[in-house]
Amino acid sequence: MLKQNLQLKLGQKLAPQQIQLMKLIQLHTLEFEEELERELEENPALERAEENKEEDNYEDLGTDYEEEGTDTIDTDFDVEEYLFDDEPSYKTASSNFSADDEEFDNESLLTEGQTLYDYLIEQIRLINIDSEDLKIAEYVIGNLDTDGYLRRDLKAIVDDLAFSQGIYTDRDKVADILENYIQKLDPPGVGARNLQECLLLQIEKKVSASKSVSLAASILRNQFDALTNKHYNKIMQKYDLEEEDLREALDEIARLSPKVGGNFDTQTITINQEIIPDFVIQVKEISKGNYEVIPLLNSKNAPTLRVSDEYKEILSTYSHDKTSSEHKQAALFIKQKLDAAKWYIDAINQRQNTLLQTITAIVKLQKEYFLTGDDKSLRPMILKDVADITGFDISTISRVVKSKYADTPNGIVYLKDLFSDSLTNDDGEEVSTKEIKMHLQEAIERENKRKPFTDDALVGILKEKGYNIARRTIAKYREQLNIPVARLRKEL
Repeated sequence: MLKQNLQLKLGQKLAPQQIQLMKLIQLHTLEFEEELERELEENPALERAEENKEEDNYEDLGTDYEEEGTDTIDTDFDVEEYLFDDEPSYKTASSNFSADDEEFDNESLLTEGQTLYDYLIEQIRLINIDSEDLKIAEYVIGNLDTDGYLRRDLKAIVDDLAFSQGIYTDRDKVADILENYIQKLDPPGVGARNLQECLLLQIEKKVSASKSVSLAASILRNQFDALTNKHYNKIMQKYDLEEEDLREALDEIARLSPKVGGNFDTQTITINQEIIPDFVIQVKEISKGNYEVIPLLNSKNAPTLRVSDEYKEILSTYSHDKTSSEHKQAALFIKQKLDAAKWYIDAINQRQNTLLQTITAIVKLQKEYFLTGDDKSLRPMILKDVADITGFDISTISRVVKSKYADTPNGIVYLKDLFSDSLTNDDGEEVSTKEIKMHLQEAIERENKRKPFTDDALVGILKEKGYNIARRTIAKYREQLNIPVARLRKEL
């Protein structure tokens, strides 16, 4: 039986302006330029203002056309509905994704460069080899990764050949083809199953009577674990070597490539775009010894836009004609475009205001850094600190600093690099973890590479500087700086 009931439901829906603003805020300058050009192309009611016109001040634009008799349109068309019938992409695409979702820049370009696979297939087909063995070899080549290694187990390849190719063979047969055909191809080291085999394949192809080459091959073959762990004394005792002889052998090993396929994988090339700063930080001397730090927006982030006068006139004409249904529909369409233009201008205004307030707060917190350019002058700063000053939400601050750069007197700075946690030193002052990492890196750079500092020794060094840090914290910072342990930093 049919029944009617009444339900009260509370919901929250983002307005189109909010969707626009969230998307625009997180765009860096280049992306913003592209988005602006796209919007200008899609919405003819939006145009760039001419600099010599006083009405170019778009802060109050977009309201003029509402005073030109648009209320005379006799229609039961719901405004909230028609705004979504033919609206620009920024009002629909953004609502389908979270603003915090990771974005991937479309910066890759397909080229016609020869891949490692193509290069190896060309060579293997020139070799006098049975047709079935050739199929096995081609299949094995297809399983090599971009570095030129065969990471898969040979038994798995045997099973795949049986199921997918109808070729029944065994592990020994595949190993024989790998070692006697594929590993003989160029570049040397291709088809290796591990780093040791890759380096051995390269060193064995060196035709040389040099003692250092022979010694390097022997070390790779018999003392690889000692080499990777840098147990140089053990190697010298094993071969009864002088330090200079070992150094020459290590130099030969250092010339080998651990990733022989890297130069051939040109199928996808990443194009590095030029960094265009989103902000400009100026330092101005207001009196002797007294400086002011002035944050500015990149001029490309502050375009001058206006609502089209021509479209406003057309709307005024059509809206007074109640006799023609075509004019009525045209008036609705034009009003929609004018609304979209006004909202877009308002969103850009809000974007500029948000960006400027955020960079002003960052400059206020990091004034000493912008004056000196010294990373040790960085104050501890997290997103909440900036949010407290600006009054914006933390997520808004996160969107602002995402992918943004600032042009400072000391070079271009990535905004996210200005944020760091804090620790308290022996004097009770809060210091940035970046400052501690700088001291840690400097200590490691000055160490004797024959006897590098252990983490315990680094604890003592930083304690002398007033930073009372645990050994596990030192290890964490060292790993964040991509610095290996003392044993692996050892050099002859």
